[in-house]
Amino acid sequence: MQTIPYAQLGETIYHEVLDNGLHVFVLPKEGFQKTYATFSTKYGSIDNHFQVAGKPEVQVPDGIAHFLEHKMFEEPEGDIFATFATNGASANAFTSFDRTVYLFSSTDRYLENLTTLINFVQNPYFTDENVEKEKGIIGQEIKMYEDNADWRSYYGLIEALYAKHPIHIDIAGTVASISEITKETLYECYHTFYHPSNMSLFVVGGVNAEEVINLVKQNQAAKTFPPQGAIQRFFPEEPAQVREAQRLMHLPVSMPKCLMGFKEQPPAETGKPLLVRELTTKLMLDILFSSSSDIYQSLYDDQLITDNFGHEYNCSEGYAFSIVGGDTKDPEGLTARIREEVEQRKATGVDPIAFERSRKKKIGNFLRMMNSPESIANEYTKYRFRGIDLFDILPVYEQITLEDVNARFRDHFDWSKLAVSIVRSRE
Repeated sequence: MQTIPYAQLGETIYHEVLDNGLHVFVLPKEGFQKTYATFSTKYGSIDNHFQVAGKPEVQVPDGIAHFLEHKMFEEPEGDIFATFATNGASANAFTSFDRTVYLFSSTDRYLENLTTLINFVQNPYFTDENVEKEKGIIGQEIKMYEDNADWRSYYGLIEALYAKHPIHIDIAGTVASISEITKETLYECYHTFYHPSNMSLFVVGGVNAEEVINLVKQNQAAKTFPPQGAIQRFFPEEPAQVREAQRLMHLPVSMPKCLMGFKEQPPAETGKPLLVRELTTKLMLDILFSSSSDIYQSLYDDQLITDNFGHEYNCSEGYAFSIVGGDTKDPEGLTARIREEVEQRKATGVDPIAFERSRKKKIGNFLRMMNSPESIANEYTKYRFRGIDLFDILPVYEQITLEDVNARFRDHFDWSKLAVSIVRSRE
């Protein structure tokens, strides 16, 4: 068992790689009653074209990672949620662009719940009948989101930004794509991506590290997993330009929604350099557009935005983009105004006081996150799958300079790489 101390944070992670390739991480939190565990696979909605070493190349229907997540909770003997509830735990799962996560939270009997989590994820049960039944359920979910204005504006923007990369495809797929999913395809994706060597188990809270790791080792030693070669993922070449400059959708909304997106070249960096790029960009966006910024206050005073105005930055294998926007009575006026405000600040650079204020806020938010088992577990696995150590965030924020942020500011806002997504009612 490897011990990884983080003296600056007063935390220690215990790590073990099992014989089958599974990475197990335990972060004991003395005095915490809650235990939170995630069992994650590096498999998300964008992984629809792949090859395992020594096997043929495979292309599968869109939405299959999300479909598989749904089906994992079905067991021959009944509903796995009831098993967790019997042991006082709350369980859930989610699928993102690049990972699928199964989780539970409990204040008691964490070893029993951990055993349940591992066993049900490693015991798929797919039949022709239950797969067909699930198509109807997920089809209704897809149609429900088609009427959700926030979701449509968000995914409409990604569709406007990306023409080829599968990030532009809804995580749930389409009604047409999920109709092509079969029991056999589910098993093929399961055995490819749910192999222990492609997964991580993270346990945090009031736990004993040695006890947890011994339980997991015994559990895995009783199971057989054939060796598996490396997984190669294939992504089509994505044009540098946006797919379309504007995506306009009509839905019955009381106020229009407007999101602006800036597309970047896929990151060449990996590991810590990729983290530096991400955090510098997020810091820059916070300085410009947080609720304490001059731009936000100016837009709010002129009634061009509401208090749901926000921003985010996403970067991973094959994609990188920022999003800015929210509800507005004048989408065209808002986009023009943001462009004007950004260009004005490009000439002068970021205000040093605003930089230091935002940097301290980011550091404070990270330190506060250390009291949340849920946030630690979810963020640790997300970053680990990208070759990044979550606990590098604090020293990276401490090392970012005003010059770093200004350089990122000048580089990021390329108006030829802008796409706008608008949702408004018909006139």
